Amino acid sequence: MPDLHTVGKRIPKIDAADKATGRARYIQDLALPGMLHGRILYSKYAHARIVKINTEKARALPGVRAVLTGDDIPDIKMGVYKDNRPLKKDKVCSYRDEVAAVAAVDPQTAREALKLIEVAYEPLTAIFDPEAAMREGSPLVHAGNKTNVLRMPWKLHYGDVDAARRAADFTVSERFSTTWVTHCCMGTSGAIAEFDPANHLTVYSNTQIPSLAQKDFLEALSVMGLKERRVRVIKPCIGGGFGSKLDTYAYEYIAILLSYHTRRPVKIEFDRTEEFLATSPRQPTVTYITQGCDRNGKLLFRDIRMILDNGAYTSWGATTPSVMMMPITTLYRVPNVRFEAKCVYTNNTYSQAMRGYGNPQATFAIESTIDMLAEAAGIAPIEFRRINANQPGDVSTQGLRITTCGLTECMDTVKARLEWDKPKASGEGVGCASLIHVGGGARVYKSDGCGTIIKMDDYGKIDLFTGATDMGQGSETVIAQIVAEELGLNVDDIHVIHSDTDICPWDVGAHASRTTFVAGNAARGAAMKIKARVLELGAKELNAPLEKLVLHRRHIQHLDDPETKIEIGKLLRKTHFNHGGQMLMAECFYDPANENMGMDFRGNMSMTYTFGTHGVRVQVDEETGKVKILNYVAAHDVGRAINPMLLEGQVYGGVMMGVGYALSEQVLLEKGETMNPNFRDYKILTAKDVIPIEAPVLETHDPDGPYGAKGIGEPGCVPTAPAIANAIYNAVGVRIKDLPITPERVLAAIREKKGLDLCGRKREADPGEACVIEE
Repeated sequence: MPDLHTVGKRIPKIDAADKATGRARYIQDLALPGMLHGRILYSKYAHARIVKINTEKARALPGVRAVLTGDDIPDIKMGVYKDNRPLKKDKVCSYRDEVAAVAAVDPQTAREALKLIEVAYEPLTAIFDPEAAMREGSPLVHAGNKTNVLRMPWKLHYGDVDAARRAADFTVSERFSTTWVTHCCMGTSGAIAEFDPANHLTVYSNTQIPSLAQKDFLEALSVMGLKERRVRVIKPCIGGGFGSKLDTYAYEYIAILLSYHTRRPVKIEFDRTEEFLATSPRQPTVTYITQGCDRNGKLLFRDIRMILDNGAYTSWGATTPSVMMMPITTLYRVPNVRFEAKCVYTNNTYSQAMRGYGNPQATFAIESTIDMLAEAAGIAPIEFRRINANQPGDVSTQGLRITTCGLTECMDTVKARLEWDKPKASGEGVGCASLIHVGGGARVYKSDGCGTIIKMDDYGKIDLFTGATDMGQGSETVIAQIVAEELGLNVDDIHVIHSDTDICPWDVGAHASRTTFVAGNAARGAAMKIKARVLELGAKELNAPLEKLVLHRRHIQHLDDPETKIEIGKLLRKTHFNHGGQMLMAECFYDPANENMGMDFRGNMSMTYTFGTHGVRVQVDEETGKVKILNYVAAHDVGRAINPMLLEGQVYGGVMMGVGYALSEQVLLEKGETMNPNFRDYKILTAKDVIPIEAPVLETHDPDGPYGAKGIGEPGCVPTAPAIANAIYNAVGVRIKDLPITPERVLAAIREKKGLDLCGRKREADPGEACVIEE
């Protein structure tokens, strides 16, 4: 590939200065003339009938402009299963259920009004354990369904697992569990809704899916009797997404309903506690897994059964098994695979997409048992993985077509960088885990496309309108680099607009690590059309063959005679200010040639796949159970790094999120109630906890990616937990199978291995002596 002048360069994010200086405008910064403030009243029970709601006192409070309950609104349905509504009617099914809402002249009045709403409940028996909720006779979260198990078809069987199990020389079976964790976006959720006199709606929302949100809001207007109205979605600067904004939420619909009733703009803005209580976390899982290999370490089968806590309603968390299938069938060469997942209603908060979209949960079980199987077969962990590593040209049992694949190279890089074989101190251990993730789009809907419109002005500057959503990951910078490269411009010549459905083309949303690949290809496609037109004009002006001209540093230049050139802006002005003058615009809608999965879940869901291996060296304190990470190496096959600095940032952030998932983070639910809705009690890692991370980049130049790139937004957090669990086992010989891997769990496992009780005494000690553990 020829030398490139913007692609592959460490260019700072376009919006970095605005964010650093406070110029960026988040939903919290927005205010409209005459705007009211909305607040939401949540349930006091995990499961109860709503007997009566009295809103008279709230309505009488000066400054209150509207009070709404479930009886006051039309039957708007939300979520993947359409089993949820903005304000609940007749019954609540979780503590986060929205019971009533108010709009008032200021936030304080709105809060006071909530205190005046009187709700009478009749408590019902609740269920919080998904395995218990599956049993015959358990309380039903939604009685009309007759069962708590969602009717979702997550089941596949390729090959003959039972025959392969009989043929295996070594098998490992185990149970693993993961817990609730939440996104912890620095910018909390919020929305502003406003109707114009013709009942056209504008919604300001920090959503990851502007085009799909527009569709959802149009459907809501139709239910409200406002058919044929327009909806405009304006997206302020997003202070973090990580999958949390992939659905439309009750607070957005409530803002719309309050605005419609008051004929004023209404803003709903969450505080941090509300962000913890009323947004949807990553769903917990219980995984039963068996894997087997022959005497040479070649994998023969993988058999997995999973149970997912869906919570009280159904959002995208219930569809994560569709992505879990990818590592289950295609992480390593596995000829026989069986998988079944059940999503189960409980009276807990409901689950949503989160970075990795089910892959971290599945990979935790897969890669933990890969190490266990390697040990059973007497093969070193990295060598066992190398024996079974995916290779370019493979087609997995699920029909995933592997084009470029640097998995083996990632393993070798981790082994070298981590100094795998060097002597270890007492309590020190090394571990690794690999990953596969979609890197070239993911066809969840009928379209996986993204549109781009480019307008080039008389000075060679670009206004680029993209459907893609930047939520902090740097997509507008990457898109600008791609277009600047194609057109021979500088990155600061490219102005990327991605915030308004009235002017930006359609896109399916920021998910599945798809933006660089899909939006990048769309942007490059539009730029290529502009490029062809500019070269055509240049050939006439310079009287030179078209094939001899290139765009380079804002000029059209002759390949053989670099002094034969013309500045692009000058050429465009000559073209514009002339008889029959013209301006340059182009559009491209790129929809990758990936496939929707069939009824048997076969189908190449992505144009390409990102691979990686993570390795970690830990020190375990056997007296306290505390795990210290000494070094972490996260090697990824990225196709091509459009911007190595931003790519490293994605990996660093992903790894730190994964370390929190592995070691500390947990939403504590006590009978459905969130007990730690703040950053004091929810143990997210902070700047003080940053670990030494290396992020080596392996480039395989994927033929379908823009300039060879693959998506890399999610992979950094996928294999972190099993890599750490494997390192802990290597260090002290205990296998932790439940997340998070807290010091208490590690210490308990060490003491159990040594035959000690929780107080460190030999188990044969007098059982009558109390064991008191002081905090």
